[in-house]
Order: sequence, then C-alpha cells, then structure tokens
Amino acid sequence: MLQNFSGIRLDLRLVASLALAASLAACGGGGTTTAGGDTAQTGDTANADALDTQVGLTGAGATFPAPLYQNWFVELNKKVPNLQVNYQSVGSGAGVEQFTAETVDFGASDTAMKDEEISAVKKGALMLPMTAGSIVLAYNLPGVETGLKLPRDVYVDILMGKISKWNDPKIAAANSGVTLPDLPITVVHRSDGSGTTGVFTKHLSAISPEWKSTIGDGKSVEWPKTGNFVGGKGNEGVTAQIQQTQGAIGYIEYGYAANNNLAFASLENKAGEFVTPDAQSAATTLDAVKLPENLRAFITDPEGAGSYPIVTYTWLLVNPKYDDPAKAKAIEIMVEYGLNEGQEVAGTLGYVPLPKSVREQVAAAADKISADHSIELK
Repeated sequence: MLQNFSGIRLDLRLVASLALAASLAACGGGGTTTAGGDTAQTGDTANADALDTQVGLTGAGATFPAPLYQNWFVELNKKVPNLQVNYQSVGSGAGVEQFTAETVDFGASDTAMKDEEISAVKKGALMLPMTAGSIVLAYNLPGVETGLKLPRDVYVDILMGKISKWNDPKIAAANSGVTLPDLPITVVHRSDGSGTTGVFTKHLSAISPEWKSTIGDGKSVEWPKTGNFVGGKGNEGVTAQIQQTQGAIGYIEYGYAANNNLAFASLENKAGEFVTPDAQSAATTLDAVKLPENLRAFITDPEGAGSYPIVTYTWLLVNPKYDDPAKAKAIEIMVEYGLNEGQEVAGTLGYVPLPKSVREQVAAAADKISADHSIELK
C-alpha cells in the first residue's frame, strides 16, 4: 500500500509493482500521450550500455512523485543492471536538506528551490522538472462519493477553520441537490516539511489576502488554532487519515487519491469554472505556463478556461558536476530514462507527462552533467 512509503528505505520492486497494479486497475491501463500531444515512444535508454561499472545512486525527497519514481527506478535497473537507484520518500523539506548536506546523490522537491536554498548547496544545484500533477482536496463523506463542488472562498474558509460543518449554508449553496450530512469537518494537513504544502499554501495565499497575511505559504505553516485539524506524515499519511476519518478533508497528490479510491472535490478556478482534477485539466494548466531558463516556475493561480487551480511540476535536484565520472553518467542515464520511457507510465500512475518542449529544456540542462554522455529524446 502507498502508506508504507514514508521515511523508510523501500523494497522498490514490491512498491512499484503494487502501485502500478493499483493504478492500472483504477485507470483501466492503456497508452499515454504527452500534454503536447506527442505520443511517447518505447525504446532503450540511449548509451545505457556505456555504464560499464556498478553504480549506486541514493536520493531522497518528495512523497508526491514517489510512486512514479519507484516504478522508474525498478524498470531502469532491468534495462541497466549496473545501475541501482535507491529513493527514500521523506518529504520535500527533508529532501532539500539531505541534498544540501550532500548525504544523497540527488534530491526531489515539489517546490522549486529558492535563491537562498540554492546558494547553500556548495556543489551547485540544477532543478529538473520530471513530471507534474494536481493537488486535490480529497474527502471522506458518507453519501457524497462524487460531485462535490467547492468555491474558492469556501475551501479557504474550510482550511481556516471558519466553516466547521459539512452542511454549512455556504457549502450547500454550491451543491444544490446534494444531501450534505451534519458532520464536523476534520482538516487533514501535512505534519512534515512538504513541497505539497508549499504549492498548496502558495495557491491559497494567491487567492486569499487573509490567508496570505495570517498563515502565509511555505513547506511548513502554522495551521489555525480554531477548528479540527489533524496532521499526517507524507501524502501517504494524509491519505490514511482521510480514509480513517468520516468528515475528513485534506490535500494530497491526485495519484494518491485515485489509487486509493478517495473522492475529491471540483474546485472553482480563476475563470469561475468548477474543474475536476484529471490529466486533461492539469495538462491544460501546464500549456499556459512557459518555463524560464532555470526551469523554476510557481503556478499559483493559473489563467484560462479549463485550468485546474492547483497544479505543479515536481523537480529532481542534482549537482551540475559530480566528482565521480561514473556517477555523473549514471545521473544522466537516470534522467534520460525519466524523460523517455518514464513518461509513458506517468499517466497510468496519475501524473501528467511532460510536454515535449519541457522535455527538451530538461535534457539540455542535464547534458551538462557528464562530458561523455548526452541525453537523447525519443
């Protein structure tokens, strides 16, 4: 189950197999297409056979992309037996800390590093977006398994503890014909430093001046004292708390909600539409975002009809240079696999395949790591 990822060294083969099986059952399998409409093509990772010595890479960070990364690293090892990648799902905050402290070869974060964080990395940092996804408000509400709509001011008030009952008139007004139970609302949030929290609270700060001035944004924030709030570690922990608590609502990555059969709300976007999170609405959002040269983008309140309001890239954090040439080559092979074969399974696991233009930008940035290996896109 996904709940076993957080904070431990994982049996990658078992976890990835379970995650993929669960996703295929939920999504019905099938091929995937990139957001730009380009069908990913199957093929061996280029220059994989050039790794002629055993190399082990260790990484740590975001729980948001963990199911996808686990799948990638297992499948990569099948293609490149000399390369083993061990990834620990510990949260974006811990991932940035371990990457900065040089206790891992690469980190992972759902929020791009800030200037001061980058300057603290002695060997330098490249931020490589590898996939994207939506953050959803998942809930456990008997009798309301689908169709819940939450206007912008309503979900802000729920998360501030101002709306504490599910049958509150403001929720009812947006959900005509839905029988809302007289249940208290339990807000489930992340208890650890989290890029998911960073992305989510940046969005809330963008749409609510009150949220911005009283709670603000960051990988960790101080949640309101009024209302019923419960913390969970990792996307897995929040998912588990929602599953176990009637009347709960919490923010998690779309794949965790879909793979665990959790209901999630349609949210009102900047254009005033209620948009259901799925691959198409996330792709529509990304199409309106142009990544700068440093590949750092904060999508706080996207424009456009059909855009889902809370979508983020998620980044691998790597050094521009590695002292060990074999390790440098291994990092590039890992990135190349993610940009090619890895994109094919992104959709089945609940993530958004990268547009071709973004894959090209990432490949160009990562080509600088190893002088004798260049990334090819298929």
